[in-house]
Amino acid sequence: MPPEWAKHERTWLAWPAADYTQQEDAYLAWSEVANTAAEFEPVTVLVDPKDVHLAKKYLSGSIELLVCPLDDAWIRDFGATFVFDGEALAAINWIFNGWGSAESAGFDVENDAKVATFMANHVGAKLINSDLVNEGGGIHTNGNGLLLATETVQLGIERNPDWTRQEVEVELNQKLGTDKVIWIRRGLTRDYETFGTKGHIDIVACFADENTLLVHDQQNESHPDYSVTHEVIAKLEEETKCQIVKVPAPKQLRDDLGFVDYSYINHYILNDAVLLCSFDDPQDQVAKGILQDVYPGREIRLIDARPIFDRGGGIHCITQQQPAI
Repeated sequence: MPPEWAKHERTWLAWPAADYTQQEDAYLAWSEVANTAAEFEPVTVLVDPKDVHLAKKYLSGSIELLVCPLDDAWIRDFGATFVFDGEALAAINWIFNGWGSAESAGFDVENDAKVATFMANHVGAKLINSDLVNEGGGIHTNGNGLLLATETVQLGIERNPDWTRQEVEVELNQKLGTDKVIWIRRGLTRDYETFGTKGHIDIVACFADENTLLVHDQQNESHPDYSVTHEVIAKLEEETKCQIVKVPAPKQLRDDLGFVDYSYINHYILNDAVLLCSFDDPQDQVAKGILQDVYPGREIRLIDARPIFDRGGGIHCITQQQPAI
């Protein structure tokens, strides 16, 4: 699996399809991500048949629309994870069970579970099926052997109760071409609530290049993620020789539902740009400055991600890169 900063052929998104996403603020947020990405590289958006008229209203005419039955909008998680099989493009089709909670939460994933195959067929990529329950937001690679993951995702009983740690590591390394899985014990606190992912890595830590890690840094002791992120930083210092760059969490600590998991780590790297979550927060500009330093030559674009986070994810969660051959 190439790292996210490698050259892209295109970016994929899925238009909001679930009932809880069908509101004006979601349409504006998803379309701003898609339309901004289209300034830098080709963009394809999957659209449920019932929503084609909405997508056409909000999306740039330069964006490719593909009609595809959808249940939700988090293409990073249920869509294909693109890799190379030799020099040929391939697409991994993980088993998707709704972040380990579809059955208990009572929502549908039947359509989303078929999206990876749809994407592979559309671009003529070799389909590689995996027996592992996994999502794209639960993994992050530096493209040079290292993979980040969280124990509560791939090793949790909600996804792979019959797999050993060793078996999971073998499957991830084999499918992604990595050598070492760096296990983070858990993710951010909000991510364990009813509609969370149970600990996705892509709001906690990510590689910025082969030897640099960006890490969410909650600096307020009253937030439960204060201890979480300090544990993560200590683990990464122990397990890697990478330079660790702390990215301060937004100043806002709570919303109407409790402690937030707002994170600048959940950004998306484009060809020549980075789409960075913003929160109308004093730390927005601080995070932008840090990313300008670690991604030289790329334009940093701030996009208000609060409507996306309100629904359980961020910019990285609604995008998926297809690497250029």
